Amino acid sequence: MGGRALRARIKETTIDRPNAAPRPKVARLVRPSPEHDDKSGDRQRVGIQSLGRAFAILEQIARHRQGIGLADLSKRVGLHNSTTFHLAKTMVALGYIRQDQDTKRYRIGRPLFALAASALDEVEMVNVATPVLEDLARKTGETSHFAVRVGDAIVVIARISGPGAFQLNDRVGVVRPAHCTALGKAILASMQPDQLARLLKRAGMKPSTEKSITQIPVLMREIEEIRRTGVAYDDGEFNLEVHCVAVPVADFTGKTIGAIGISGPFWRLSNQVLKSRAKIVQDAAARLSAEFGASG
Repeated sequence: MGGRALRARIKETTIDRPNAAPRPKVARLVRPSPEHDDKSGDRQRVGIQSLGRAFAILEQIARHRQGIGLADLSKRVGLHNSTTFHLAKTMVALGYIRQDQDTKRYRIGRPLFALAASALDEVEMVNVATPVLEDLARKTGETSHFAVRVGDAIVVIARISGPGAFQLNDRVGVVRPAHCTALGKAILASMQPDQLARLLKRAGMKPSTEKSITQIPVLMREIEEIRRTGVAYDDGEFNLEVHCVAVPVADFTGKTIGAIGISGPFWRLSNQVLKSRAKIVQDAAARLSAEFGASG
């Protein structure tokens, strides 16, 4: 009797307590079923595979500046025609590739160019170029430069002094006339004839030294030689006491975006020595172009 009354009072007290805190709910960890894990993993693997295939397609299309057909594209990426077609169709819809209506060849789309251009701003270009310039300066013992075209002139946006004595002290950001510098002539050689003619007409060919080229026919003959060899020289044309050699640098589209070179005092960089350094500069240009996405 007494026990039953005690239990009743305890029950009543518990129920009637208005401010009693509710018992916290404890979440139970539910292990996903093996079937769920398998399906999720499969979806992830399919997604990664599709992404890899899409990038493989983009890379092949980027390497073919004249466009590439479906059959050839499928063969190069190792996929069935139908698989390649559906992936390419999606990328066409997104704008990252385009298909010529007449030839049916695929080409890179404008949004991809915009993405690449936004990535290759001046700061990023300097970051990419600096290790290459450091290696070039170390191998040649001379000051190395990377320059880009700005308007009708060129601007050195990165430079590394060499370990040797009597290094040039030009600062980053200096503006130079294109027609009488090796860096400038390397860039001019990549331009279309009509574009080059307009630039020279606007900028003129004012001499910087007595060795500067001031006649368009003479410059054009030298530019043809640069196009043939891929190497540009400056024989005291901007500064009588300085010799330079430069090579153009390309990006993933194959377009020249700048030039890399070395410069030093004429008594150390004779024409013969300068030509012997040209191969080292060409190797540096190829390495930097590859960093910017150029193929081959």
